Order: sequence, then C-alpha cells, then structure tokens
Amino acid sequence: MTMWQIQEAKAKLSEVVKKAGKEGVQRISVRGKETAVILSIEQYTKLTSPKSTFVDFIQKSPLRDVDIDLSRNKSSCRKIEL
Repeated sequence: MTMWQIQEAKAKLSEVVKKAGKEGVQRISVRGKETAVILSIEQYTKLTSPKSTFVDFIQKSPLRDVDIDLSRNKSSCRKIEL
C-alpha cells in the first residue's frame, strides 16, 4: 500500500487510480493523518458484496436432504455424585 499526501494525490490522480488497479489499495493522508483510500473496483465489490448467511450455507449443503432428528431429549437430568 502506498501513502499519498492529498496534494500529491490530487495532482497525480490518474496515477493513483492506475496503481490502485495494479498494486492494490492506495492510502491518502491529510496533514499526516490517514483519511481515505482508493481501491480497485474488484476490491470494492468484494468488500460490499452481500455475505451469505448460515441459512444460505445450509440450503446449499449437499447434506440438506439428509433426515436428521433434531428433537430434544426432554427426560429429566441424570443424577451424579459429587
């Protein structure tokens, strides 16, 4: 990741964008403080794409049609000696 001062990033915006596409995230600082980043569309899409849920995972599982008994045993607890 390359760090750019805001003035330099403004002056060389096309270079910053090209580097983001080829080399990855480009950081921009204002008065020495990291303030923003420029990243490729592929990286942006990966960050913003919807995440799959547990339900999606189960529905896509090859074992989804297996009959599993998920009922709870309602008998009383067993006694143990301490």
